[in-house]
Amino acid sequence: MSEHILVTKKPQEFIDITETVRKEVEASGVSSGIACVFIPHTTAGVTINENADPDVTADIISGLNKVIPVLGNYRHAEGNSHAHIKASLMGSSCSVIIEDGRLKLGTWQAIYFCEFDGPRHRKFYVRIAE
Repeated sequence: MSEHILVTKKPQEFIDITETVRKEVEASGVSSGIACVFIPHTTAGVTINENADPDVTADIISGLNKVIPVLGNYRHAEGNSHAHIKASLMGSSCSVIIEDGRLKLGTWQAIYFCEFDGPRHRKFYVRIAE
């Protein structure tokens, strides 16, 4: 398992971490298995979605904000309930099949770290298994 540090720059953003995961797969030497990405935060998550058009991730954030606005009638005193809800919807982990030593992602897919309470210093873990 490896730990990776990342610094988010915006209150809400998607950061493509696919290349980091790809390098972990290559370094592992595993030709057939699973790559698991885990986010150890309650206001950030991970998802797989389109990487060809940056408007897609912007639209996802915009859509989430329409359903779960930043400012709302929330009870959590820290003022970041929207981030907790969005992180729960995205999830804290994702798995990708490894085949022939490569991530089995679709043509337009990428793995995204989803920040909902930034900017912050964050981390994520990658585990490669046969």
